[in-house]
Amino acid sequence: MASPSETPKNLILIGFMGSGKSSIARELSKTLGYPVVDTDSLIVERAGKPIRKIFEQDGEEKFRDLEADTLRDLEESRPSRLIIATGGGVIARPDNCEILRRLGFVVWLVVSAEEIIKRTSKSRERPLLNNKDQRGTIDRLLSERRELYRATAHQAVETDGLTFPEITTGILESARYFFAQ
Repeated sequence: MASPSETPKNLILIGFMGSGKSSIARELSKTLGYPVVDTDSLIVERAGKPIRKIFEQDGEEKFRDLEADTLRDLEESRPSRLIIATGGGVIARPDNCEILRRLGFVVWLVVSAEEIIKRTSKSRERPLLNNKDQRGTIDRLLSERRELYRATAHQAVETDGLTFPEITTGILESARYFFAQ
């Protein structure tokens, strides 16, 4: 494993759906001037259809394959000075977790189930939540993924009750310390 000083100077955001990855990525980009790469957008481009359709037509496993391929391609491009926002389940495959850590400073945006429900309740574009028991699905997935997020991230940031600028400031301070080591 590379030392922090040898790690590409990318900021990678992981966390559950609705944790604010895309919004925080935009805030970080405004502050740092780094471009944002959203892995879900790359997958949509590659597949030629929305994520919801990939899940409906091809299944979750095919989506996870596309996600893994996208991460490998991203790593092979040897990026630097990017803000990378990932999908909520990217940590489901161990190889993905290793790639994320090699890509840069990984920040887990921690969010409560209650906050996830508030943030996602109106969206029909979240295939894993298109069911009658959204709360049960959220609780189950959070339980399954919590340790994977923790093991992958260099830093965890609790987001409930914080503004995007507050979260961004915390991430930037942690990243400066990480890369200075």
